[in-house]
Amino acid sequence: MGVHGGGTDRLYDAAGFGGAVRRGSRPAIVVVDLTRGFTETSYPTGADLTPVVDATARLVEAGRAAGAPIVWTTIGYTPAEMATVRWVHKVPALRALAADSAAVEVDPRLPVTEADHVIMKKGASGFFGTGLESVLTAVGADTVIVCGATTSGCVRATVVDALQYGYPTLVPRECVGDRAEGPHEAALFDIQAKYGDVIALDDALAALKGR
Repeated sequence: MGVHGGGTDRLYDAAGFGGAVRRGSRPAIVVVDLTRGFTETSYPTGADLTPVVDATARLVEAGRAAGAPIVWTTIGYTPAEMATVRWVHKVPALRALAADSAAVEVDPRLPVTEADHVIMKKGASGFFGTGLESVLTAVGADTVIVCGATTSGCVRATVVDALQYGYPTLVPRECVGDRAEGPHEAALFDIQAKYGDVIALDDALAALKGR
């Protein structure tokens, strides 16, 4: 499996985890929450994710050239939602993500165009309470490439739901990030074992070229 290595890998392999997903020929790219609130350290939810932003920009440009649909998710809350959404009570730092603030804007280093889909969500998964599954159906996607932040939170939740909606899911390692290495690596291990394929950016680029 290659995410952690050692005895844990052997244990999971012997138990039958970590099989490769069956990739389709029409991938869509879903970029989860690479907004200023998560990529700028001035926000309580943020971290310096410059390498992730750069790698994701490269992947998106390649996907656009190959005709792959691009979907961006953001996360933001109205004043009423700040008072009622339970996740905000559990993670008070989310109060920095006001729906009409700069914190919910996609990082300006990323190549968003008017042809892309942008979805504002309220929960961890890009699918929960949103139209993401309808968008993927409408564009004819049969595989999802998931990028974004954080690996242990919204990325993992989105990958789990993508599997449950029936989409083979690929996660380019260079295109996801977290606030700390431990949760990041643990989430990648869990995704590889149970929900999708953790791959290299070059592998994702090759899959797009073969679209």
